[in-house]
Amino acid sequence: MGDKSASKRIMGAAGVPLVPGYHGADQDIELLKLEADKIGYPVLIKPTHGGGGKGMRIVQGPDDFVDSVRSAQREAAASFGIDTLLIEKYITQPRHIEVQVFGDKHGNAIHLYERDCSLQRRHQKIIEEAPAPNVTTEFRAHIGEAAVSAAKAVGYYSAGTVEFIVDTLSGEFYFMEMNTRLQVEHPVTEMIVGQDLVEWQIRVANGECLPLSQEQVPLNVYLDPGHAFEARIYAENVPRGFLPATGTLHHYRPVLSSPTVRVETGVEEGDAVSMHYDPMIAKLVVWGESRNAALVKLKNCLSNFQLMNRQIAGLPTNVAFLQELAGHNAFERGLVDTHFIERYKDDFQSTSAKASGEAHDAAKLGAILAAACICKKDHISSEESLRDKTLSVWYTRPPFRMHHSAKRLMEFELDEELEGLSDELLKLLVTYGSDGGYFIETEDGSSPGFDVKVDGRSEHDFRVEVGGVQTDVTLAFYSKDNSKHIHIWHGKHHHHYRQTMRAEHLLDDSSQPSQASEGRSHPKGSVLAPMAGLVVKVLLKDGVHVENGQPVMVIEAMKMEHVVKAPRAGYIEGLKATAGQQVFDSSVLFTVKVCINN
Repeated sequence: MGDKSASKRIMGAAGVPLVPGYHGADQDIELLKLEADKIGYPVLIKPTHGGGGKGMRIVQGPDDFVDSVRSAQREAAASFGIDTLLIEKYITQPRHIEVQVFGDKHGNAIHLYERDCSLQRRHQKIIEEAPAPNVTTEFRAHIGEAAVSAAKAVGYYSAGTVEFIVDTLSGEFYFMEMNTRLQVEHPVTEMIVGQDLVEWQIRVANGECLPLSQEQVPLNVYLDPGHAFEARIYAENVPRGFLPATGTLHHYRPVLSSPTVRVETGVEEGDAVSMHYDPMIAKLVVWGESRNAALVKLKNCLSNFQLMNRQIAGLPTNVAFLQELAGHNAFERGLVDTHFIERYKDDFQSTSAKASGEAHDAAKLGAILAAACICKKDHISSEESLRDKTLSVWYTRPPFRMHHSAKRLMEFELDEELEGLSDELLKLLVTYGSDGGYFIETEDGSSPGFDVKVDGRSEHDFRVEVGGVQTDVTLAFYSKDNSKHIHIWHGKHHHHYRQTMRAEHLLDDSSQPSQASEGRSHPKGSVLAPMAGLVVKVLLKDGVHVENGQPVMVIEAMKMEHVVKAPRAGYIEGLKATAGQQVFDSSVLFTVKVCINN
C-alpha cells in the first residue's frame, strides 16, 4: 500500500471508489502526456511513494505538463528516492477526509472514525480536526466501511490511514491513498476515542488482538466524544507564500500541556531549524466537549504562543496566520475544502491592511516599552557586576549629571517581514527620572512622550507601567548579521526590532557619535533568495534578455522546489549561481537591468 499506483489497482479490484487516472508503471513522458489528455485537464501529478505534498503538481493545461512532470520527478527523487508518478483527474472543489484504521494479525480490522484535513497550503495540512464537520451519519458509516474494506483487501494489520478525496459538488468520495503508518495528526483521533494508538501498535506487533471491536469504539450517535483540533506550527515565511524558514530558536516557550491540551515538539530553545528537514516546530492539539468549545480552546492556545510568556523568536512562524484561520467565519462554521486559504486570501489580506494602522501604533508603543526594559536591564546588570564594589555616581539610579538629567538615544528598526509594515527607524529619546522611571519620546518630537516605570521580574520578564496602566512584558535578545535583534511581547502583540551594533548611546557622551542602522536595501531589480537552499537548476545565462515572470532558476529546500522568476523584463546581470550551490536566505541571486534606448 506504500506504492500509490499499486494500491489504487488493488482498491479498484476491491470495489473502493477511485478517481479516474493513470496508475501504470510505464513512465515515458509522451505516454504520461497522452494519458493526461485522455483524463482531461486539470490533472493532478503525484509521486507514487511518500507524502506530505512533496512532488505534487496541479496542471491546468498541456503546455505546462512536461515541465511539471520533470519538476515533480526531481522533488520525488530527492524526497523519497523514487521518481515514479501517477496522473489523476483533479477534483476542483475537494475536501480531504481520511479514516484511521487498525488491523491485527487475527484478521480483525476496524476504523476509529474520520479526520478532516482540508485546511492546507502547498498541499500540506496545517489544521486537522476530528470528527469531520458537516457530514451525515450515513456518510460517516459509508466512508468508514470503505476504509475497512481497503485494509482487509490487503490483509493489513497495525495502524493505517486511508485517505479520500470528497467532491463537495457531488458528495461522492474517492480513494486517494493509504499511509501505512501513524499520521502526524493521529492525536486528534486519540483525543476523541480516548485511546493510545502507539500502545495499540505495540500490542498488535506483539500478536495481541485489537483492544476494541467496532461496536466498542466510543464515537456513535449515543455518545458524545467531543471534538479535537491539531494546528501545525511551522518555521515559515507566510508573506512569501509559506516558504520554509531556517534559523535558530533563540527564544522558545511553548504553551503548557494539560489533559485537554497537548504540545508535541522535538525542539528546544537554542536548536536550529535547518534546510534539510521539515520545518515543523510543534503540534498543538486541543480537545473540547463540542466543536465550538474545542475551537475556542484552539484560539486561546494559539494566542498563548504569543501571550503569557509562551513565545517563539529567531525565525518567522505561521502562528499568527493560524490564529487568522481559526477565527475565520467560514472555518468557524466548518465550511472547509482544500482551496480554503486561496479562496479567502483577500479576507486575510484585508484584515492585515485594516490592522496596519493599529499595528504601527502598537509597534511604536512596543519600542517604547522595549527601550524602558533595556534601560532597566542594563542597570540591573551593572549593579550585579559591581555588587561588591562602589557604583560610580555616573551609573547610579538615575545616573548623576550636572544641571540636567541623563539622556539616552535608542534606535529600533522595525522588522517588516514580521509586522507586514514598511521599514521604519524609530529614534527614541530616553530621559532618566529621579524616581527611577523614564520619560521616553521620539527624537523628532512627532508624538507625545510617556512616563514609564519598570519592575524587573527575571532576565526576560518585566512589569511595566505606562500612564497608570500596568502590563506584563517579555523580551528576547540575540545577535545576527551584525545586528542586535530584540523581540518583545506585550498584550496580544509581538514585535521584532533590529539595532545595528552600537546604534544607541548616551547623548552626553560626545566621544560616541550616533550611528544610524546600516542600510539593507539592494538596487532596483535585484532578486533575492526567498529561502536558504540548494540551487537545483539554472535555466538562463547571465546577460540574456528575460521577460517579466520568466523562470530563471530552481531552488530546493526541505525537499521542496521553488522557482525563482524575473520581477520585470530586462537583461540578467550578476547571475553566478550554479547547480549544486548553496544559497542563503535573502542573498542576491541576480539583478534584472532595464535597457534604456537613447
